[in-house]
Order: sequence, then structure tokens, then C-alpha cells
Amino acid sequence: MGIVTTSSSAAGHPGRPAVELTVRRAWPLAALVLGLGAIVLAGVVGVLQFPRGLTVLACLVLATSAAWYGVRRRGAARSIGLAFAALLLAGAVALIVFEGAALQDAMVLAAFVAALVTAREALKARARWPPAPPPEHPVLFYNPKSGGGKATRFHLAEEARRRGIEPIELQRGQDLEKLVRDAVAQGADGLAMAGGDGSQAVVAMVAAELGLPYACVPAGTRNHFALDLGVDRDDVVGALDAFVRGGERVVDLAEVGGRVFVNNVSLGLYADAVQRPGYREAKMHTLLDTVPDVLGPDAAAPNLVWRAPAGPESAVAILISNNQYRLGPAIGSGTRPDLDRGELGITVLAPISSDRGAITRKLVMQQWTEHEFEVESDQPVAAGLDGEAMMLDPPLGFRIRPGALRVRIAPRHPGVSPSALAPEKPWQMFATLVRLAVRGAPGARR
Repeated sequence: MGIVTTSSSAAGHPGRPAVELTVRRAWPLAALVLGLGAIVLAGVVGVLQFPRGLTVLACLVLATSAAWYGVRRRGAARSIGLAFAALLLAGAVALIVFEGAALQDAMVLAAFVAALVTAREALKARARWPPAPPPEHPVLFYNPKSGGGKATRFHLAEEARRRGIEPIELQRGQDLEKLVRDAVAQGADGLAMAGGDGSQAVVAMVAAELGLPYACVPAGTRNHFALDLGVDRDDVVGALDAFVRGGERVVDLAEVGGRVFVNNVSLGLYADAVQRPGYREAKMHTLLDTVPDVLGPDAAAPNLVWRAPAGPESAVAILISNNQYRLGPAIGSGTRPDLDRGELGITVLAPISSDRGAITRKLVMQQWTEHEFEVESDQPVAAGLDGEAMMLDPPLGFRIRPGALRVRIAPRHPGVSPSALAPEKPWQMFATLVRLAVRGAPGARR
């Protein structure tokens, strides 16, 4: 095993502690061998099975088009579109199975999956954040209902007391912000939250305002903020050690109209779904039921507008995040490589205008970063703020608050996002793995 250390200042972040990449050189080497083997095998199988591969590909493309047609409509049209997509997928599977090539296809798929798994292992990162003195009177706020009752299941209150942390239970109807401020008034000098990301944002806001250390305990359902902070989401109890012998890192917060968010604010499609009754009980069904209202042939024109250099532009969905999300690559997709770049991440799903200026139902996704961003609308805007449904009055002014929050991280937790050291572009992966397998350190630095 080799320990590879990259310099933060060399990576363009002066003052940031070094980031370690623990590398067993067998991992990048295995990823390269498996990946190249899968590509070669796929080419051989494709040649030997020509033109069956083209037929399978055609079935998959048509199935995707039929599914897109179906989800944008209701009633019989939706049923027909989805049924046709299912038949096309079944046809693709039948071609693979009944023409005697299932074993070869399975071998290609297995090689690609194995290459992906080994590449993830090769790029696992761990940060060495400076040790920080533990607070004298840390307090843990916990929601006993969050995450299906994780706080109760893991006995968080008892575990907190064992570590000298005072547990305070958030009960139905209580104002979390008031509860936190009252605790600070009574001497709390470290604030931790065990609950969903919406609750994390409230406690983080107070901690940032008062300059107190904060710890994120992953007791929610998805724990997106914990993941990007580098908190081990499977080690709920171990996260409490952040206030015992943890290191400290400084991260950004973002806000909209004075409301702090730690992850993102979604406007448009997803936000409309979050507002609907029954979303919590049937998320996918509710989201699918929202699609025709936003993207269907009879949908109203988008009413979310922002000012681009060329003039106002509209969108059917906008995601404004506390630092930019990485979307697309198989490794680290849906996570933020950094939480301290001092930037808002902007992701927009917008309709494409035709040559005559008419709005079509074809969509394009755009991503960029800003320090401030404003969204206008002619009516109150449905928003999902860290997953919490609310209505916001336009115009919506977003801004980043660089270095606002002091976060404590338990010593045995990674301390960085899963995508912190992964290459930004998919086609850079090969060169990264080669450098890791041959020399180590240069391949780890972005």
C-alpha cells in the first residue's frame, strides 16, 4: 500500500490541508486491465454478432423515446408509451438471450462493472484536517423520527452522554432555531444535529452566525450534506466523535432571501412535485405525475427567468447549489467535489427555441457557477430547499457565503467528498489511473 499526499496549495486552494489518497497500486492496475479488457471484448463480440448489436441498440433507442413520450402524458397515452417501451426492452433482452450471445454480453458487462468498482477503490480519498480542541459544552439536537428513527435505533442520546455531549430531542411543533439559540444562551459552545438536511441547515446557520463549531450526524434519510462533507453515512454513532477528537475544516454556506441552505434549492419540476400531497409516501409516482404539467405538450410556458448576458432566459427546472454538483460521470456523480470554492452551482434544464423563436419541448441542460444569482417569476415560486417544500416570493436572490461554517469531522471518517479526487472529465480517467499505477501522486491531484 502506498500513501499519496497532494498539496492543497498546489491544487489552487491556499491554506487547505493536504489530502491523502490511500492507494494499493493493484487497484488502478486492475481497473485499467479490466476496463481495457472490457473494451476489447465488447469490440470482438460486436464484430462477431454483427448486425445483432445494431438491432439491440435500435430497440434501446426506441424504448427510450417511447418512455419519454409516455412520462410526458397522462391516461391512455402514457400507458401506451410505457407499454411500448417495455416491449422494446423485452425485445432487446430476447435478442441477447435467444441468439446465444448472453454469456459473452454478460462477460462484457461484468468486466465494465468490475473496472468501475476497482476505479472507485483506487480513487478513495481521506483528508487530514487540523486537530481542534473539543468544545467544553457541546450539544446534540436530534430528531427521533428522522431517517426512520435512526436516533432511537442507534441510541444516540445515550452515546452522546457517554462522550460528554448533551442531547436535546426535537419534538413535534418545536421551533428548532429557537431551541438552538436557547441552548447557546445556556452555554453551549458546540452544535451538532442528527436529522435531515433541512434541520442540518438550521443548526449550521446558527453555528456560522455565532462562530461555533458544528458537527453533522447522518441520521436523516439520504444525508447529502454529510456525504459531501466526508462524514461516513454508515457510522451514525461514530460521527459524534467529531466533538471528542475531531479535526476541523471550513466550508461554505449558501442562502436565498436570507434562508440558509447546505445542499441546494430546486425550482420547477422537482419543486412542484415536492409541494404535492403524498410526495413523502410515493415520491416517484408523484414526480412522474408532475412531469406532464411541466414538460407535456399542453404544459404552460416556463415562468422561471434569469438574466443571461444575451438577455432573459427561461427554464423548466433550476437547481442552485452550495458549490457545484458533478453530474454524469459514473464515479462521484450527484456529489460535490468541494464545499469550499466560494461558488454557487447553477444547473438549468431549459427548452430549446426553434429557428423562428418558438419554444419547443426539446430540453438542454446547462451548468455553470456564480457568486450571486437571481431568478424572476410572475408568481410565487415553488421551491424545495434542502428537500423541504416551501413557497418563495420573487425575485429570488441567491448568494454564496464563503468559509462561513467551521465543521468538525470524526477522525476515522473520510473528511472529503467521494468525488474529491476523481477527474472532472470521464475521458481523463484513463490517464489518472495510469499515473496512479505507475507513479502515484501526480494522478491524485486535480
